[in-house]
Amino acid sequence: MAIAAKKMSQVTAHMGIAFGLMYLLTGSLAFGGLAAVLEPVINVVLLPLHERTWHVLRSRFSARRLTLVAAEKVSQTMMHALVAFATLYAATGSLAFGGLAAVLEPIINVIALPFHDRLFDRHVLRASPIAA
Repeated sequence: MAIAAKKMSQVTAHMGIAFGLMYLLTGSLAFGGLAAVLEPVINVVLLPLHERTWHVLRSRFSARRLTLVAAEKVSQTMMHALVAFATLYAATGSLAFGGLAAVLEPIINVIALPFHDRLFDRHVLRASPIAA
């Protein structure tokens, strides 16, 4: 239950970041809302497939595990940037806005989500009777 709550909280934080950035870039609540829904949902759908693929690669090439973990993180960032680009480009038709979103949105998430996770673990999981 706590894991599901954490995942929902992560998705909510991700949606807030997507909405805020897209609203700042476009000035449109509609585009911000569209991005807030589509971009995180697409990432949530793609991420398990991405992780499964990299798990298979790490299993097959265990001698290069550390290199593959680094490559997985780069690949995950690239996937995330592509989804951010495609979402805002589809919404606005602007390569400039799509490119800006592709750079900023993953960076903001990489910075903000670890803080989210620490706060969630510290305050929510500590209060949970299951965690005790």
